[in-house]
Amino acid sequence: MRIASWATVVLAFGLGSPVLPGQEAGPSGQTFARDLLRELVEIDSTLAFGSTAAAKAMAARFRSAGFPESDMVLAGPTPDKQNLVVRLHGKGAAPPILLIAHLDVVDAPREGWSPGLDPFRLTERDGFFYGRGVLDMKNGVAGLVATLIRLRAEGFVPSRDIVVALTADEEGGNANGVYWLLANHRDWIDAAYCLNLDAGGGQIEKGRRLRMTVQTSEKTNVSFQAQTKNQGGHSSLPVKENAIYQLAKGLARLSERDLPFRFNETTRLYFERMAAIETGQVAADMKAVAKDPPDLEAAGRLAAVSPYYNAILRTTCVATRIEGGHASNALPQTAAAVINCRLFPGDTVESVRGALTEILADPGIAVRTMAAGRPAPASPLIPEVMGAVEKVTQEMWPGMPVFPVMDPWASDSISLRRAGLATFGVSGVFGELDVGNAHGANERIPVDAYYDSVEFLYRLLKALL
Repeated sequence: MRIASWATVVLAFGLGSPVLPGQEAGPSGQTFARDLLRELVEIDSTLAFGSTAAAKAMAARFRSAGFPESDMVLAGPTPDKQNLVVRLHGKGAAPPILLIAHLDVVDAPREGWSPGLDPFRLTERDGFFYGRGVLDMKNGVAGLVATLIRLRAEGFVPSRDIVVALTADEEGGNANGVYWLLANHRDWIDAAYCLNLDAGGGQIEKGRRLRMTVQTSEKTNVSFQAQTKNQGGHSSLPVKENAIYQLAKGLARLSERDLPFRFNETTRLYFERMAAIETGQVAADMKAVAKDPPDLEAAGRLAAVSPYYNAILRTTCVATRIEGGHASNALPQTAAAVINCRLFPGDTVESVRGALTEILADPGIAVRTMAAGRPAPASPLIPEVMGAVEKVTQEMWPGMPVFPVMDPWASDSISLRRAGLATFGVSGVFGELDVGNAHGANERIPVDAYYDSVEFLYRLLKALL
């Protein structure tokens, strides 16, 4: 998985939960939602085992709830990489809405898990659910399944079809999940727009719930290699033309330079709404950045305040690995560094490679593209989506502002946006950075936060449909 957005990777806690349905076992109850989460967590869907068992288990749930076989399809490139696509038919008043969540999880070595906690057993302890995937992101899968079954049990006929895709391999590379569906069965998942439960959601800072976010764009991950070469020689006879020194000087120049500021609809509205929460110079700078044209000096001050603000204001490039030389007693013949860049939507791989070449400022440093994802455009702020999120957020957490965000990392949304499908990261989970330990030992989510997110999704779909 990508580091995921604030609200998906991180922990939700301290929520004043709205009134929810009781503990009944039906599709509207917390017992049902808990049972779904338990079943999913207790299926090992790491890379070694694949997603098929989890997909089949959820297909059985839909089947038991009365969904016909004709409205479900289980398919994928290999037997262990199966995706489940389910459709709830509507009145056909508009194109369908697609909702996605991935079934796979990262590996879960048992070292580091507290006594009595098994990564593949759902454990409730001191107000938390523990287990691999409770946060990333089997809570979202369970919420989708519970919501679709609840809508059908109520006899609800939406104005348009609802399509749910539970997918493989987001954590280990998306070739077998969303990417495979787009390449081979686009008609199964084609829609007016998509909601991805693996991004967006509520943000907590210092224990306070501050805002609900909708992720509308992501940066693209591209790595470049910067390399120097020369004749080398014996280390007892050093010369000025040293491949390591030459590369080091270029990297020092990179450390002092930034790529130009970039802005889009999402980041401008984000800073405009953040200005109402912040105070002092930071608030003033946010207002100045949100203007058209934006104040570049204000952007510079914001970039210095926070690595996150810097990341959403420009394409970022940073040296992450370095190697050079071939023997301790020889002058280096080569030196190379990996420069990892996260591209702002609209920047191209070639334009960033050119910028790096200019910043390194040495014709003897060759810059080549290594691993490059294809950039994706930002999704437009569709009023239908933003309005529904705002409506439900105000119902459940009165006074909570809603923000569009651009993530500095990436999820399955990027494949959908590349394919021309507007995609929004939407989650009812509130989170705080560095808590919850997604991908790590003792992964956990508060019990109330999970139930809140299921209710949020149900109300959101009713608001949209």
